[in-house]
Amino acid sequence: MDFGHDTQCALSSVVDLVNSDPDVSGAEGLTDLTALQAFVDRHAISEPGRLTRDDLEAVRRLRTRLREIFAAADEPTAVRLVNALVADARTTPRLTDHDDWPLHVHYYAPDARLAEHLAADCGMALAFVLAAGERQRLTTCEAPECARVLVDLSRNRSRRYCDSKTCGNRLHVAAYRARQRAG
Repeated sequence: MDFGHDTQCALSSVVDLVNSDPDVSGAEGLTDLTALQAFVDRHAISEPGRLTRDDLEAVRRLRTRLREIFAAADEPTAVRLVNALVADARTTPRLTDHDDWPLHVHYYAPDARLAEHLAADCGMALAFVLAAGERQRLTTCEAPECARVLVDLSRNRSRRYCDSKTCGNRLHVAAYRARQRAG
């Protein structure tokens, strides 16, 4: 499923943000303003403004709300959570063509703080996934003892691990060793 460049970027931000939660990854990924700035830079988030301690706390609260969407028991619950997220953000759709990108839509108000910006863009990206009937693409890594989330954008919905180089490879090696012991 092709969700478009902006939506895929926002979904990448969602995954990175949720996986920065200490309850997911075992360590706080947004330890301070430097880590928050690194997140902004890594995702090329436009117009973030000057980041403050309040921004850090607001983004951490947003992270919890985004995680709840992945953990939703069913589609109606996920829809309710996404609708609440988008409603709480000051969504102000507008066309823009910044940084050599062609015209595209931003959903956050021009003066929005970072958490509002992320809530609007990420909330809309999640809304597009749900509206397309693709909720199963919002999932958690299948590796035992891994709680990281992922968005499966593969054509055949076959992605199972947050990172094939770590979780996926670890499970494949363990299965291989188990077969060797059995044989």
